[in-house]
Amino acid sequence: MQLSRKVLRTVAGPAVAALVTGGCASGTTPGGAATPAAPRTTGTAAPAPSRPIELETTYEQVIKRVLPSIVQITTGQALGSGIVYDTEGHILTNAHVVGAAREFQVTLATGGKPRRARLVSSYPPGDLAMIQVENATGLTPATFGRSADLKVGQIVLAMGNPLGFSGSVTQGIVSALGRTVTGERHAGGGAATITNAIQTSAPINPGNSGGALVDLSGRVIGIPTLAAVDPQQGTAPGLGFAIPSDTATDVARQIIRYGQVVNSRRAALGVRVGTAVDASGEPIGVAVGSVSPGGGADKAGIRPGDVIVKVEGTATPTASDLSQILATLKPGDKVRVELMRPDGTRRTVTVVLSELPAGG
Repeated sequence: MQLSRKVLRTVAGPAVAALVTGGCASGTTPGGAATPAAPRTTGTAAPAPSRPIELETTYEQVIKRVLPSIVQITTGQALGSGIVYDTEGHILTNAHVVGAAREFQVTLATGGKPRRARLVSSYPPGDLAMIQVENATGLTPATFGRSADLKVGQIVLAMGNPLGFSGSVTQGIVSALGRTVTGERHAGGGAATITNAIQTSAPINPGNSGGALVDLSGRVIGIPTLAAVDPQQGTAPGLGFAIPSDTATDVARQIIRYGQVVNSRRAALGVRVGTAVDASGEPIGVAVGSVSPGGGADKAGIRPGDVIVKVEGTATPTASDLSQILATLKPGDKVRVELMRPDGTRRTVTVVLSELPAGG
């Protein structure tokens, strides 16, 4: 997805928030163990209430049901949100929330003393991570729904800890589905590209990252992760993005079962790249720094020093653009890649895409 003059920022919040009139404070941005029970799922959503008072009552019921499953995660420099995944103490959150930290303080929305937690595994390419609290007593696992069943126009609630205000709730709708968006680089990993992202009008503020986007049946259908920011005008109201629950639960199951993500289900060219610029500093393509031996790019004849300018006819002026295109493809797909050689000549090759390594 292209957002003219806008960038997407992850929304982990600062450990201490300040109140600012008319705005908000800027934020910092294999084991063989048995698999715990999968998160609860339900069928089709309940019919939407038809009267204002019924809608209000529904909001109250959903918040009462889901909020106990939302936690605040605090590191040394920042805070974010998380979702209780199971009774074993696993907490699902964003990779950019945990950053490079390995130990955390987790506070339940229902109160009580912070609980110590450790990192189980982080998956920066998908901006997802799993931590586990040492004391799982009294945890309430959330119910996860199927994001594949979502429809544009559905009412959703975003729950988390924006700016450290624990247990906050905002409301909006599903504005669009199937977006491909890339956030900023963050500690512990590069810029994550999210596929099939849910666009929502529910306000997403610093600290909401890793929380829950829920439907009116009280099911988690997404994880709020990104907010659009216009460099000239600041945060774009009502333009946020969430990782779909189907992706999040797939990653969570892999981490719990194997200790890490073993199948990214995402395509890769088999190259390490950076953005190439011209004499005036304008991006002109994606410079190939190295090529994985035996990978698709290597077999197609792509070499270090080449600049990728198009994939399947779509221009790739930056590395982020290339990531977004690859995120829409699958391992095994054949794609036409237009190259600019170091001598200035151009050539188009066909690459059979491989699988993006789970570590990036």
